[in-house]
Amino acid sequence: MDAYKIDDVARETGLTKRTIRYYEEIGLMPAPERSEGGTRRYTRAHIEHLQRVISARDVLGFSLQEIQAYMVYAEELTGHREVYPRISEPEQQLSKLREMDGTLDRQLSQLDEKIGRILALKEELEQFRTRVRGGIARLEADTPQTSEPKPNTYTEGTES
Repeated sequence: MDAYKIDDVARETGLTKRTIRYYEEIGLMPAPERSEGGTRRYTRAHIEHLQRVISARDVLGFSLQEIQAYMVYAEELTGHREVYPRISEPEQQLSKLREMDGTLDRQLSQLDEKIGRILALKEELEQFRTRVRGGIARLEADTPQTSEPKPNTYTEGTES
C-alpha cells in the first residue's frame, strides 16, 4: 500500500493542504492513518475520494452539506458492490439488489432536486434576458438613427 504525504495529495487533487485537513475535520473525508511521528499517511483511496468530492463540488455544484450526503450514498454503493459478488443465495442477492436500488433512488433524488433548482435559476435568467432584450429593442426603435457622422473632437496638430 503506497502512502502519500499531504503535499502529494494536494498536488494530485489541486486542493490546498488546509482544505484537505478541513475536509477531514468535518468528516467529508475519512481520517488517514498517521505515522509514529504523527504525519498523515494518505492512500490512493483517499485521493480517489477527494476527486469524487471535487467532482461533486465543481461539476454538480453541491454545497459541502450536499457533498456529505452524496458521499454517504456513494460509499453505500461501493459497499454493496463489494459484497454482492460474494453472495451466493438468490434471496440474499435480491435483498442486496433492493438495498442498492434504494440507495440509487436516494442519490438520484438528490441530483433531481439540484437539477430542478438549476433549471429554475436558468428559467429566471432567461426571462430576465428576454426583458432586457425587449428594453434594448424598444430603446433602439425610439432612438432616432442619424446617418451623419459624429463630429470629431480631436484635430491633429492642436494642443489642449
